[in-house]
Amino acid sequence: MPRRPLTAARRTATTRRSRPPRPPEGTPPLDRLARLARTELADAVRLARWAGTGPGTAGPTGILPDDAAEQAAAALTLTRSQIRTAWDRARLSGLIELHGGTARPGWRLRAWDTDDTAVLRGWVALFDAWSLAHPFLPGPAAGPDPALVAEVVEAAPQLLSFLHLSDEPVPIDTLLDLLRQRVAELRAERHEPPADAAGDEPDPLPALLDWTLDALARVGALRPRDTERPDEVTLTAIGSWAVWVKLEQICVAAQGPAGHMEQSAETMLRASARLSPGPARDEYRAWLAARPVAPAVSELLETARGDDALLRGLAFEALRVVGDPAESAVRDVVDEPTLRPYAVLWLAELDGGDPDTATGLLTREEATWLWIDTAAAVADHGEDHLLVSHLETAVQGSVPGLLEEVRNVGHPRTVQVLVALAAAHPDPALAKAMRRAAFQVHTGEA
Repeated sequence: MPRRPLTAARRTATTRRSRPPRPPEGTPPLDRLARLARTELADAVRLARWAGTGPGTAGPTGILPDDAAEQAAAALTLTRSQIRTAWDRARLSGLIELHGGTARPGWRLRAWDTDDTAVLRGWVALFDAWSLAHPFLPGPAAGPDPALVAEVVEAAPQLLSFLHLSDEPVPIDTLLDLLRQRVAELRAERHEPPADAAGDEPDPLPALLDWTLDALARVGALRPRDTERPDEVTLTAIGSWAVWVKLEQICVAAQGPAGHMEQSAETMLRASARLSPGPARDEYRAWLAARPVAPAVSELLETARGDDALLRGLAFEALRVVGDPAESAVRDVVDEPTLRPYAVLWLAELDGGDPDTATGLLTREEATWLWIDTAAAVADHGEDHLLVSHLETAVQGSVPGLLEEVRNVGHPRTVQVLVALAAAHPDPALAKAMRRAAFQVHTGEA
């Protein structure tokens, strides 16, 4: 029996992506943008490398303890405040990963000097998390309603889009008017009262806008205020590029072909199963664009935990469209037996690994479990000849070897898969062996 990686079956259902659109005229080339990102994250990279060779202890909450911060500050000739900031940036950009309270270099750090795409993705991850990198601190007095702070964060993409489309410095008063309008829209959508200041209390929105603009400038998305024109702001080159990328993603997502943007993840994935790979990815993008990333990722993973193996595979295909923002959630499920093989392969591909070799990260049992799960999807939703062809993707070198391991792997669909294979296989001897194996698993003889 010819041996092929388990991912071969999935690769037959993928197509080459179309050429990406060109960025606006005047946008620096990617290598120059990557240099800007490397400069912005230089201290975070130094700290991540120190954490990989030094103590690196982060504690269960991921916060760097005072003694470790002191050691890092002395080793890197930075202040403790700079170390705290660099630590947060390293975590948010994927330069540092936490494992059991210990900080280890992330995959992006390993690719930092050679892979411009990894560098830009790391900076965009920090850009997306600007409100976490520089959280709003109200000071000793009581600050604004936390719900209002969350609404300002939710409104920030519209402010950034306006700055990008303006392509010139924008007065802060204009942005404040736009922020008021967007917050009012968000409150109206949720049937909540307006966010006007109550009584003699000052209007909190100007201070929140200042915080937003300052935080975005500190991550490198906005230029520092010009002393001659302090009442205007403008995007940096890399900030404008990042906003353009996100606007392009929204435009593509808005073209969802099947019209399931408002449906559940399960309904959307079932509809996408009938589409060819390209339109299916468009449908994933449209569905993802209609909701916040974190709840969308959680819903996809919850769908993947269900009984339908096809939806499990499709959920991880949709998570491939999500990309980096889903990394933390996928890592959290890597120890769940049902999801582990999919999560391991997903993380390996995110790390830039070759899908054909990523299966080497799975144990033999995990690879066999994944083979059965894929076979269950084919048996439920495919045709007999596809099920027979699926035999070629097994890691075992023969059908008897496959059957020996399948009987012991403990997949809940093993019996149904073996019965379906026996019914579909044209070789009577092999079909008989499969029926016998199915009987042994059913009766507990395996």
